[in-house]
Amino acid sequence: MQEETARSAIDTFISAFNASDDGYVTALLSQALTSDVVFWGPLGRSEGIAAVEQFVLDIRRHPAGTGTMVRCSAVDMPDEWARYQWVFTTPDGGPRLAGTDVVHLRRSLIDQVIVFAGEIEPSAS
Repeated sequence: MQEETARSAIDTFISAFNASDDGYVTALLSQALTSDVVFWGPLGRSEGIAAVEQFVLDIRRHPAGTGTMVRCSAVDMPDEWARYQWVFTTPDGGPRLAGTDVVHLRRSLIDQVIVFAGEIEPSAS
């Protein structure tokens, strides 16, 4: 049951990257994250949904064009922390960013996100 809750929060978080419009990003993040979420990203530590929203919007506005973020592994949740792998691909075989996120849940919402991004490389054809 705990893995199902984590998977649901994670998939809602990822859906913010793929929202049909920037205006939906905050609503999706609010369904997945606590208001005091701590985000450990490539540029350091930040707090709150607004900080995570800015990160998501920056990724959505990739210079190569709007891309797609997908979870590409099962959600592994040995304790209260869950981890999963993801990939972000831009259109027309543009740059591809892959990584692993580790999240902590509190009351069925993500209250901490740690992003481990890998190298940006062209996607395989």
